[in-house]
Amino acid sequence: MNNLQGIQTPRLSRVVFILTAIFLIAPLLILIAYSFNGGKNSWTGFSLRWYEILFTRKEMLWQAFFNSILVSITAGIIATIVGTLSAIGLHWYRFRTKHYIQVSNFIALVLPEIVVGLSLAIFLTSLKINLGLGNVILAHVAFIIPFVTLMVLARLDEFDSSIIEAAEDLGAKDLQILTKVIIPIAKPSIIGGFVTGVTLSLEDFVITLFVGGVGSTTLPVAINNTIRKDPDSNVVYALSVILIAGTVLLVFTARRFLKYIVKT
Repeated sequence: MNNLQGIQTPRLSRVVFILTAIFLIAPLLILIAYSFNGGKNSWTGFSLRWYEILFTRKEMLWQAFFNSILVSITAGIIATIVGTLSAIGLHWYRFRTKHYIQVSNFIALVLPEIVVGLSLAIFLTSLKINLGLGNVILAHVAFIIPFVTLMVLARLDEFDSSIIEAAEDLGAKDLQILTKVIIPIAKPSIIGGFVTGVTLSLEDFVITLFVGGVGSTTLPVAINNTIRKDPDSNVVYALSVILIAGTVLLVFTARRFLKYIVKT
């Protein structure tokens, strides 16, 4: 009986894995296939029509793409710096409002994006702030900071405080301890927080829809507008394939250099 269980369990796991992989990959394969479809709905034959339209007549999509890159990287950098310093302060220092700040950080993680987007829109409007793309960056920074803080805090919770005591005994000052001890040890979580922040910013739609204005359209919003209003909406398939290829290339490149980046 034990032998039978030992044989059946791996087979069941393999079947579940294959079915899950098919469920995840099949939509991407269909998307790639339809990006080379000459027609709009049913398959009419192989064509590069949508790629030609994308590169020759869709400046708005490319502008939105570069807006998304600018917003995500800028917001990721700012949120990573603020979130890292917040995590360090919450972990090492004792102050009266520490518990409330920690609770508010967790609440921000679980709040629906529509609530976050609406509250940020009301807040920016009440302050009469109209920075165009700057509004989106500020909103994304506020959205990302709790994620970065939580990731860095999780790393610091595993931190051996005796290392800091040893550094103090050797005469290290606070700034030296921060830059030479704490940050290098927390570097993997800091990098992870930055990557997570950039990813969240790139794919965000709801918050951007609330706070964005003229000239601040990001790629998710532009794709939504294209699908709803543009007769050449299938051009989104071609753009998606380019994004998939770029993501795969980025992942393989990151895997190659991640160990080196973390160690240094």
